Amino acid sequence: MTSTAKSDAATGTLRGGPRRRRVRTSGGRGAPLPLLVPALIGLAFLIVPLIALLVRAPWRSMPEQLTSAEVWQALRLSLICATAATAVSLVIGVPLAWLLARVEFRGRGLVRALVTLPLVLPPVVGGVALLTSLGRNGIVGKWLDSWFGITLPFTTAGVVVAEAFVAMPFLVISVEGTLRAADPRYEEAATTLGASRFTAFRRVTLPLIAPGIAAGAVLAWARALGEFGATITFAGNFPGRTQTMPLAVYLALQSDPEAAIALSLVLLAVSVAVLAGLRDRWMTAG
Repeated sequence: MTSTAKSDAATGTLRGGPRRRRVRTSGGRGAPLPLLVPALIGLAFLIVPLIALLVRAPWRSMPEQLTSAEVWQALRLSLICATAATAVSLVIGVPLAWLLARVEFRGRGLVRALVTLPLVLPPVVGGVALLTSLGRNGIVGKWLDSWFGITLPFTTAGVVVAEAFVAMPFLVISVEGTLRAADPRYEEAATTLGASRFTAFRRVTLPLIAPGIAAGAVLAWARALGEFGATITFAGNFPGRTQTMPLAVYLALQSDPEAAIALSLVLLAVSVAVLAGLRDRWMTAG
């Protein structure tokens, strides 16, 4: 053994043992059978229903199904209400996300849990909650009716409220995560230079978190477009006034299954478009 090798061996001994060659490991080329089989079953469980929808679609009568006045009426109402619900979510959801991400206060964990509760709450229960609070005899709705003459249940505005109730948590979660990842020192630097907290938020924070806001808005819009349970419970199912695309699918399924499949394909296409738009943020790794 040369003197250099002896010196390296001695140094390694003093550091706790001989040096070990760093080996790069990988997951292996093959997957173990106990993991592969349930993984394929899970994949089939998620994909087969969508394939069945495409296979059973009435492609020949599809143009006739989708060009009827009722379908366009429901689609138009769905797009308008989903966009309005997203706008409402942006106006009140972004400040709420900032509050949860930037302000330390007692009970913040409880507030965050309550904000995300509509994500796991059954939509029908959400509709019942809206009725008991904003209905004509609700704890808030009776004052809206008597003081301002505002009635929300079974109206187009009620559809917007129901969709915003179930969709806003998606926006809040996305924006709060983006705010936590953003460096707060930029805001602090702006305030030390004389800017107010609101000016720092408007001129510094908003440009930094714009991608997170956009992703959250798209998710909220897609969730609002597909909302069913809270809408039918709080706003009803009146064609031209509260009947959105999911409600039209439910109604068509009882009398015309082919029309229901055709309407479902429209919503499926919208969902695929949303995922395609978000693929750079959540669908890729690296």
